[in-house]
Amino acid sequence: MARPRKRHVQLELPRADKNGQRRGGKRTGAGRPTNRERPSERHERREAFKASEPVHVVIRAVAAVGALRGFVTYYALRTAMVTTFKRTDFRIVHISIQREHVHLIIEAASRLALARGMQAFEISAAKHLNASISQRTGKARRGAVFPDRYHVEILRSPRQTRRAVAYVVNNWRHHGESQLQLAAGWKIDPFSSAPSFDGFSDVDARTIEWPARYVPLPVWEPRTWLLSVGWRKHGLVRTTEVPGRASRARRASPARRPAPRRRSAGSPRAAARSRRPAKA
Repeated sequence: MARPRKRHVQLELPRADKNGQRRGGKRTGAGRPTNRERPSERHERREAFKASEPVHVVIRAVAAVGALRGFVTYYALRTAMVTTFKRTDFRIVHISIQREHVHLIIEAASRLALARGMQAFEISAAKHLNASISQRTGKARRGAVFPDRYHVEILRSPRQTRRAVAYVVNNWRHHGESQLQLAAGWKIDPFSSAPSFDGFSDVDARTIEWPARYVPLPVWEPRTWLLSVGWRKHGLVRTTEVPGRASRARRASPARRPAPRRRSAGSPRAAARSRRPAKA
């Protein structure tokens, strides 16, 4: 006698396992990150550069950290800069702290030295920023501060270096920070290396008096020819110079079409036109 066929029963997935997670289906926080956290730099091998070529680096912070242009965050970033002093192959020459990002001009011995120096700076800055935020809010703050991959521009010519230096020391004018009421009476940006900069044409920044509690950002004296001498061939930097204004004006203005060339009367085409019969 044949055995009866077994009847299959559909089983339900367990609602939660020992970790409190639901298996299957849509989960909160799963998938690609939002546009705010998506890296803007591709994870490709960075271009190599020489030790005589400085680099312009930009790092961006998450929105949860808040504005970086503050008294507490300023000293957190300043402490992170001090931790890089023990490195002989990595030197921060210029810096500018903005609300959501930081500009750096660095002299590094190689691509590997830049990567290790930036890693040390970002880790130290993240620890001090999280500690300062936790102390200010009373709630422990953990997690990434600079999740995006930093952007690098290699400076290879005096003109390019001059443009980068002016962009960093006067970056507060580019973002309109100099127009705020807090900045009334400031000629240069105290949230940058401008107080230690000797390349202004209209003021000696090192003679400006600041409040007693203000401590300038510690930066290295430039050692490369481009940052010490080369960029000065194209003129010193004005304190009122707004970086990026010329390029924006060129992009906004309509393209001018070149005037048509006038052919001489003795050209072959002009002679052929003169031999054509007139239309009736």
